[in-house]
Formats: sequence, C-alpha cells, structure tokens
Amino acid sequence: MTRLNRDQLVQLAKSQIVEWTPHQLDERRKAKEAITVVDVRERDEWIQGHIPQSVFIPRGFLELQIEQHQPDRDTPLVIYCAGGVRSALAARNLQEMGYTNVISLIGGFNGWKNAGLGFKVPKSLSEEQRLRYSRHTMLQEIGDEGQLKLLESKVLLIGAGGLGSPAALYLAAAGVGQIGIVDYDTVDVSNLQRQILHGQSDVGRSKVDSAADTLREINPEVKVIGYKEPITSANAFEMISGYDLVLNGSDNFPTRYLVNDACQMLGIPLVDASIFMFEGQVTVYQPKHREAGIEGGPCYRCLYPDPPPPGEVPSCAEAGVLGVLPGIVGSIQAIEAIKLLVGFGEPLVGRLLMIDTTDMTFRTLKVNRNPDCPVCGDHPTVTELIDYNQFCGLPSSTHPVQAVSVNGHRQTEKVLA
Repeated sequence: MTRLNRDQLVQLAKSQIVEWTPHQLDERRKAKEAITVVDVRERDEWIQGHIPQSVFIPRGFLELQIEQHQPDRDTPLVIYCAGGVRSALAARNLQEMGYTNVISLIGGFNGWKNAGLGFKVPKSLSEEQRLRYSRHTMLQEIGDEGQLKLLESKVLLIGAGGLGSPAALYLAAAGVGQIGIVDYDTVDVSNLQRQILHGQSDVGRSKVDSAADTLREINPEVKVIGYKEPITSANAFEMISGYDLVLNGSDNFPTRYLVNDACQMLGIPLVDASIFMFEGQVTVYQPKHREAGIEGGPCYRCLYPDPPPPGEVPSCAEAGVLGVLPGIVGSIQAIEAIKLLVGFGEPLVGRLLMIDTTDMTFRTLKVNRNPDCPVCGDHPTVTELIDYNQFCGLPSSTHPVQAVSVNGHRQTEKVLA
C-alpha cells in the first residue's frame, strides 16, 4: 500500500477533480446558471463571512447532509473552504458518492475575498441563544439563518384567549422577537378551562398584563407590546402596521372581517382560525405582492362573502367548547406563522384545514380566490375600513365610525414621521 503525505494526498485529489477560480464562479452565477455552492468550513469561520447564497455544511457532516440539500447528482456543486485544500478532498469524496459535476474553488473563501468579490457577514446567535434554540437550528429548514429571522420577526395576536394562548406561548418559545397582543378583556375564572396563558392568580387582571408576564417567564428575550383596547376601523391600520404577520384568535364576525380587510389592504399575511364545540378550522390569507413575486391566495371574504344573520352562530360562551381544542388549533396557527416567517414548507394558503375531534379527522378543503371579491379581487370595491358592526347586522358602536383608507393612513404616517 502506497503511503502519501499531506501534500501528495491533496495533489492527488486535485488531479481527480475540476477547479474553478473565484471569477469563473462569479461569472457563472451572474449568468444565472443552476449551481449549488457549499461552504465546508467550521461555524466560527462561516459567521465571519461567506459567499452569498451558499449552503453551510461543516466538512464533518458533508457526506451525511449533502443529499438533503442537493439530491440531484448532476447539478453542479461548487465546494469551498478557507484556502482550497479541504474543498479538494471533499470534492473527491462527493465524486465517489456519484456526484458527476463537482468543482473545488481555487483559493477558497480567502481567494474569493482577495478577488474583490462580495461576501456576506451574517448576524450570529449568542451562546445562550444557540443553546436555547438548538433543537431549531438542527433542522436544516430553519438553521441559524431561520432562527435569526424569528428573532427579528414581529407578530400581532388578535386576542389572548383560547386560540391566542397556545399560539403566543409557542411563538415566544420559538424566539419571535416581538409579540403584540390586542385584548381589552380581563381574566375570568371560566377562561381557565382553555386559556392557558392565565392562571388562578390572574383572575380579574387584564389579559394583556397576564399574558405579558407569562410570555416573559417563558422567554425573557421576547418584547411584548400590549393593546388594552378593541381593534376598530379607526385604529386597525395603526395597530397592524409594522408587524410581519397577524394571527387572528377573535371570537366575533365584525372583528374577523375588519382584520381580514386591514391585512389585505396593508399586504400583511393573516393566520386565521376558529373553534366551535369540538371542531376547529385553520387557514392562511396571503395578500398578493407583485414586487415580491407572491401571487397571493383567497381572503376571508372569498370564503365567507356575507356574515351570518346575528344570533345564528352561537359563541363559545353560549355553545361551549372542549378545553383542549384551542390548544390544538392555536398550536397549528403558531406552526403556520413560523413557516411564513422563516420561509419553509407549504403554508395553508388556499387551503382550509378542518378538524373534528369527536372522530379525530383532519380534512383539507381547497379554497380559491374569488376574482370578484370586493377586497382581494381583480377590481376591489372595498378600499377602506367601514363600520363592521353594521356590516354584520349588529348595532353600530356608540361612537360614529368614519371610513379609513390605507392610503390615508400611509399619508398620516409620513406626516408623523
């Protein structure tokens, strides 16, 4: 058996693979060629800077994880390390695994920087954060980059009750940076059967205050913003603006239509859910974003064009609800929110998940966007927030409601800025 020293082993590997210069890689990427670039350095090297849009797989995990990132054996793979040595050895191993188009980057990341090409220095997790969120960062769909997205995200919860409770707990535990909570109610002893944000000692307290204390105990890093007032046509834009996503846990139709319309007009995704006795529903309303290439899906009005007659649908207070049901449904809302914030999986856009816990069946119904929808259709006719109590056949609020347009709100923001 021939014994090789380090230099001989590297030279042998380089003789068996293809190498590109940094400029060759840059030119092919500018030409929009389908290339997967893999950084095989260690994490402490990666966080000090890396080639944009590269996949991070430490050298010790490359053979174990490469198929998850690039299952196609014929797609060009460009491997780089710090100086081009580890990448040459790694490229040869990938060829032995059946990858037919593996390239090692000459000079590695140092060569890329010295060539004057752009690189990215990512924000990094602190040691405490790395430990706290380690079960997230192990998931390739999340990783450090996804966790950092969560830490910088802002989610607004409409309601700190049955649905808002589990959703808030899991979003806080997941590391969502800012959680806004809209709820003007106080904790009642009858809430404790299902609203797990609150305990016996919280009875009589503001739900917002109770929720904030619980969430800060779960995760002190989370910033909790409380709104101890009902969301209305007059304040909806102000409340929702600035958040990345809204999660609706309200229990009345005027609020549902209001939040839907406001989110559509502001272009903010809405994770919507409802519960009734033993059944629950969850869906995602994703507004259209031409600039971002997001087609968008249906909205609440596509699914429910008209509200039911007043009194036809009893509330939980009137019909009752299985205490654990909002735990299931609210947790699914939290999952959908995390998928949207991080950017993985297939959110429930255009799909309505229906749950019946009496026989434990889960069904998904397809929901199409209505081109004639007055809010999200091709030619919207509802372009400002209205009196939603009146729209739902209920007595109007005691204060006159003035229609509010999103353009008017944005003009006000500019003036205040």
